[in-house]
Amino acid sequence: MNWITNYVRPRINSIFSRRETPDNLWSKCDECGTMLFHRELSANLNVCTHCGHHMAITARDRLSALFDGGIFVEVDVPAPLADPLHFRDQKKYPDRMKAAQKNTGEKEAMLVAEGEIGHTPIVAACQDFSFMGGSMGMYVGNAIIAAAERAVELQRPLILFSAAGGARMQEGILSLMQMPRTTVAIQMLKEAGLPYIVVLTHPTTGGVTASFAMLGDVQIAEPNALICFAGPRVIEQTIREKLPEGFQRAEYLLDHGMLDRVTPRGEMRDELIAITRMLLGLPQVVKGELPAPQQEEATPHDDVSSEKG
Repeated sequence: MNWITNYVRPRINSIFSRRETPDNLWSKCDECGTMLFHRELSANLNVCTHCGHHMAITARDRLSALFDGGIFVEVDVPAPLADPLHFRDQKKYPDRMKAAQKNTGEKEAMLVAEGEIGHTPIVAACQDFSFMGGSMGMYVGNAIIAAAERAVELQRPLILFSAAGGARMQEGILSLMQMPRTTVAIQMLKEAGLPYIVVLTHPTTGGVTASFAMLGDVQIAEPNALICFAGPRVIEQTIREKLPEGFQRAEYLLDHGMLDRVTPRGEMRDELIAITRMLLGLPQVVKGELPAPQQEEATPHDDVSSEKG
């Protein structure tokens, strides 16, 4: 043993040895199994470039892709009681909340923001399924109420992206009470004559489907999104029959009149701009162009209000 063996050789090996590829550079498509480079996948809004499968996307990334230039301002949401029922299963509820906040970097399961799409001012609310399954608790109820109140205050349309496994069991009956609360919030928009557009993403289930997610003036869904109250497995076990192929998926619901559109994620922004401006009585924007400043002198809802008056 000498200094060449003990020092020089390990040093040379460390310099010329192959570096391991980081695990976060590639993602595997759940549908076709293709390995996708993370930058390519992100640029395609988490849609598989090989088979078109729509993978999960965070609420913040979705809103960044929606608003002009990715610029938006978050709307404050009143914070509810932290642990009203002192709930505990395998973990305490506050511990689960802290873990979800750490993993997602978000405060809760819904993000509310205001900004412009195609130079059309809107308010948007987006559920994040990665935060405790996007479950609807008191915060989500407060978020929808805050979004509706802000939309009424600014006389803007509300666009909502739903993604949830249902009500949050850790809040018991208090989570179920968000169903009527959010329904009343949507009624505020309708009484003010403001458009309410819902984009249902995978999955949208349970009490969310039974309340604010199915009350839109226009109902859009992403391809192959699961949209239901009770899941297909529960229904099959209850009725003891095999369900049709694609049952409760977006395309099936479109064929049966429960949806207005099924739109791929890459086309969603242009679709929402067109529908929003149509509902507001504004001229359509040619793709790739923005309306001239003189067309935006009045608040979009002013025209609607004057017609009603």
